[in-house]
Amino acid sequence: MKRGRVAIILASSLLLLCDRPRGLYKGLLGSQYNSKASTLLLALPSAEAPPPPPFLQQQQHPRRKMAVLLLVAVLAAAVLASSLLLRWNEVRYSRRRGLPPGTMGWPLFGETTEFLKQGPSFMKARRLRYGSLFRTHILGCPTVVCMDPELNRRTLASEGAGFVPGYPQSMLDILGPNNIAAVHGPLHRAMRGAMLALTRPTMIRAALLPKIDAFMRAHLHGWAGRRVDIQEMTKEMALLSALRQIAGISAGPLSDALKAELYTLVLGTFSLPINIPGTNYSKGLQARKKLVAKLRQMIADRRSSGCAQDDMLDALLSGNEGTRAKLNDDQIIDLLITLIYSGYETVSTTSMMAVKYLSDNPKALEQIRKEHLDIRKGKSPEDALDWNDYKSMTFTRAVIYETLRLATVVNGLLRKTTQDVEMNGYVIPKGWRIYVYTREINYDPFLYPEPMVFNPWRWLEKGLESHPHFMLFGGGARMCPGKEVGTVEIATFLHYFVTRYRWEEEGNNTISKFPRVAAPNGLHIRVQDY
Repeated sequence: MKRGRVAIILASSLLLLCDRPRGLYKGLLGSQYNSKASTLLLALPSAEAPPPPPFLQQQQHPRRKMAVLLLVAVLAAAVLASSLLLRWNEVRYSRRRGLPPGTMGWPLFGETTEFLKQGPSFMKARRLRYGSLFRTHILGCPTVVCMDPELNRRTLASEGAGFVPGYPQSMLDILGPNNIAAVHGPLHRAMRGAMLALTRPTMIRAALLPKIDAFMRAHLHGWAGRRVDIQEMTKEMALLSALRQIAGISAGPLSDALKAELYTLVLGTFSLPINIPGTNYSKGLQARKKLVAKLRQMIADRRSSGCAQDDMLDALLSGNEGTRAKLNDDQIIDLLITLIYSGYETVSTTSMMAVKYLSDNPKALEQIRKEHLDIRKGKSPEDALDWNDYKSMTFTRAVIYETLRLATVVNGLLRKTTQDVEMNGYVIPKGWRIYVYTREINYDPFLYPEPMVFNPWRWLEKGLESHPHFMLFGGGARMCPGKEVGTVEIATFLHYFVTRYRWEEEGNNTISKFPRVAAPNGLHIRVQDY
């Protein structure tokens, strides 16, 4: 027995040296401790397990007390430092007189995390506390959020009177310094003029609609009998359709490479501008570099070939099609990235949500299908849609507008102050952002009775599109220049989808509405021939 006790003491000493952080005796005498010393100990001949030696028990307790005290001290220091940082940040901004009420959160990060996680709840809680005009710090910028419809309308109409576009630094860096949302003055007029020339009705009727129709007809072929993720299919549809119109790019290795980079770029625009490897912002910048390189090579190849392609890139390079001023290569590249980015986000999301809302509303589905079947009555299966067909799609247009409203594909617009600006008795300092938050207007019961109900028939009433608080496509001089071509794409997609197929949702599909409308696990449908 003496030899057994000596072995126990030696084994205990070995575990003390090798396994202090885990606790010495939790498994020393039990079968759960998985170590060589434990195995040796359990193999010793002993009638019953003796308690740990007293001198080791005395050493164990002070160490535990010290560890607990150290942990408490670290936590207390962290809480104190956090409180001091928050207080310092509030005091730093509160020195400015005349600011709207609100909170600024952490230095540098502000309240970005809460804003992105809580979304509309973040806005509603602060409006209840501070009113429809309040200050915060989101996406790296001190920002005043405006939730007043009339004040929003005036702000959007006041470019040049103290306001310019003020999108987050992450978006400006990734979309480029010459993207249309970032520039103002003569350059904005030149770039907007180029975009309007490329997407004006005569251009859509003569050049874009035939390409869109041919693409949609091919893209929607062979879906019957398949389980389809409509989110992925509309993403692919929007991107490939844009690439076809802009640079004549068809599905293949080049479009696949561009698609991968664009997906990464989109995520980067909704992130804090902290360039640390592995962050969405850093990945977005890298994706931009690759996209710019590919587009620059595309421009060089187009010039060297000397062959006309009859697409938007040709028009921009030649200055034809009434694009007014001829842009340089850097401006063309940023314009192309903006065209692809903006069309991709809006067209894909609206198309997906239109399918979702039509699935949930059989009466609306029946009426839109009848509208499109009537169009096809006078056509053979091979006949394409023409401009008159598109203009006759009144209920389809109503479905698209109601989808944009109810899903709130666009939550708001950002402006930046170029001087101290007065708003409702408050003074907004030069260089601050104004978040024109239009989401709540979409649910205003005075403008849209029963606002949470999908009711496309409301858009058949005259005057709703001309209402001063109609902001689905922006407002003022920044009204979306691609509004009509985007509507044509969605309408053409719906035409071929509802006339060819019927479908049912499958699985537990969920939709997140902020900061982007998306189906985190996909939106799956089972498709059959109509």
